[in-house]
Amino acid sequence: MSMPGSLKIVEMTIPNAYRLIPERYPDHRGSFHEGFRSDELSEVIGYPFVVGQANYSVSCRDTVRGIHGTLLPPGQAKLVTCIGGAVMDVAVDLRIGSPTFGQYDVTYQDEDSGIAVYLADGLGHAFHALTDGARMNYLCSEEYIPGTMLEINPMDPDIGIPWKLTGEAIMSEKDAGALGLHEAAAQGLLPTYEECLAHYEALKNNLPARRPMGVETAQ
Repeated sequence: MSMPGSLKIVEMTIPNAYRLIPERYPDHRGSFHEGFRSDELSEVIGYPFVVGQANYSVSCRDTVRGIHGTLLPPGQAKLVTCIGGAVMDVAVDLRIGSPTFGQYDVTYQDEDSGIAVYLADGLGHAFHALTDGARMNYLCSEEYIPGTMLEINPMDPDIGIPWKLTGEAIMSEKDAGALGLHEAAAQGLLPTYEECLAHYEALKNNLPARRPMGVETAQ
């Protein structure tokens, strides 16, 4: 049922973040689509994406989770997909010195679209549940290591994410009390852009040779 070129990978406005947009195949039973192919995604990002852990979350409407990242080292790239309900998904550039440091890019994901978001090491992730029972699947490149998680306050005005809340945001105490972007930078918690690029290059050495393939760039 799958077809060559049935999955489109589009670079976001933040470098090293991508949207994976599948082609869905509906029939009388429902529908089918490819979520991702490891070799194609690895070719686009420039190094192997190896899944070390899978996580799931279920959230009620107006829940905000994030902004979450991972200290480098060890880092933790993520492929995030909404598999139930709908969310406003946000990628945030946490890499000091990046041309898009502190900027965000929004992707609306829902159970019907199958759209996923890939976030390289050094990028932060957050989302707002637009429906009750919003279910998210996270494929992570590294296993969870206690003490390496990084939380940035999702309401930080220096980032200015335009959350579309219908009421008060429902957050964990850790997220609600998290540092702002510039506070985290001042405390040396954020990676530099150069460190992340060096990390990607080190990962690239493990990428096997493969035929070239293109990637579309967001306008």
